[in-house]
Amino acid sequence: MADMIGVFGGTFDPPHRAHFALATAAFENLRLTKVLWVPTSIPPHKSIGAVAAIEHRLGMVEALIDPESDFDVSLVDVDRPPPHYAYRTMELLHEEQPGPLIYLMGSDSLRDLPTWQLPMRFLDACDRIGVMERATIDYDLDVLEAQLPGLRKKIIMFQAPFLEISAMDIRRRIRGGLPYQHLVDPRVRSYIEQHNLYK
Repeated sequence: MADMIGVFGGTFDPPHRAHFALATAAFENLRLTKVLWVPTSIPPHKSIGAVAAIEHRLGMVEALIDPESDFDVSLVDVDRPPPHYAYRTMELLHEEQPGPLIYLMGSDSLRDLPTWQLPMRFLDACDRIGVMERATIDYDLDVLEAQLPGLRKKIIMFQAPFLEISAMDIRRRIRGGLPYQHLVDPRVRSYIEQHNLYK
């Protein structure tokens, strides 16, 4: 497990404390070598214009991550044209990264995995899948295994502090002039204010 690289994809609009807590818990509990944060340029499930420009979302992630830390940023979903489906992201990362890759997700994403684009191809591209257990999410692993044979043996469960924070709520708070500073890292807050985002 020591050579595993975590892959943490998302819109990060903006990156917040729950994102950081999940990445940190995965790094520590799964004994990862590093965690790659992978901002998605144009998420396939969201319309263009529904998210902040990728240069700002990338800028916030880069502001958040200490270059001397065990976190890094990947441009794999920034430097290529959309759509950005997870199966292709993992295939491309395998071409770049020497170590085994473990895709990080919450148990809500695990529950919905059969609905993803080419889920078996995604499964084949993952060496392992790290799943943050959420007590409020119900799923049947036997049913998922029947739909995606081989899933069970790739899953590694890990615990992370559950922080009920959503990027949508942060954006709503900023638009409404409500406090949001406690939900994001000060470096992200500075970036948001410097670039006057979400107003």
